[in-house]
Amino acid sequence: MNNMNLFLSVFSFLADDSLDLISPAFVAMFVRLIVNIIVLGVLVHFLYYPKSKRRDFYFTFMLVGIAIFFLIFFMMFVLEDLKGKTSIGIGIGLFGIFSIMRYRTDTMPVREMTYLFMIICLSVINALSVVVSIAELAIVNISVILATWYCEQYFFQDNIRQKLIKYDRVELIKPENREKLEADLLQRTGLNITKIEVGGIDFLKDTVVLRVSYIPQEEHTVNNSVDSQFVIKKEQWKEM
Repeated sequence: MNNMNLFLSVFSFLADDSLDLISPAFVAMFVRLIVNIIVLGVLVHFLYYPKSKRRDFYFTFMLVGIAIFFLIFFMMFVLEDLKGKTSIGIGIGLFGIFSIMRYRTDTMPVREMTYLFMIICLSVINALSVVVSIAELAIVNISVILATWYCEQYFFQDNIRQKLIKYDRVELIKPENREKLEADLLQRTGLNITKIEVGGIDFLKDTVVLRVSYIPQEEHTVNNSVDSQFVIKKEQWKEM
């Protein structure tokens, strides 16, 4: 408590108009930054992370959200003296921000892509919402949080996983041999399979690609980042 009071005293001292060290716009930005961090924390820590357990995306979502907030704020308000050039800069900046959705080395799952898009949108909204009150801004953020919670509860199947399998018994992919296919996969993998999808077939090598949906055992409920890969890349060995 003493440390918090000291921080508030220092912040009030720096924000004093007579000192002209911190502008009122920066103080308003700081309040919205706190709101943005709280919203990101709720989305990532309480809604995303409990089901995925992906620390890499946790790290990415939080830092991307904070960085975009500062980027938009300074592009919008620090460059406001440029007038017409500001709108052009904002347009180019937003184009660059959403371009990072495709700036990645590995394929990002749909759920993670959705969270990244939401975090980018909320960070931009929180940075630009100077003309609206904190109450109105809170309503917008709370609405997104509630919508995300509802979708997580009723639409996202936490207990279903998928795995790609390169299978060597092509004759079993026929519809009449489906029971034999399921029995063979159960014996060889031990997975509790719920659905089998047939992909590409290579008759020269007598192989077929299967996408298998299964219910993991309780001790293996954490998402596997290489679950749907045939080859593990060199950089991924560092995390294993």
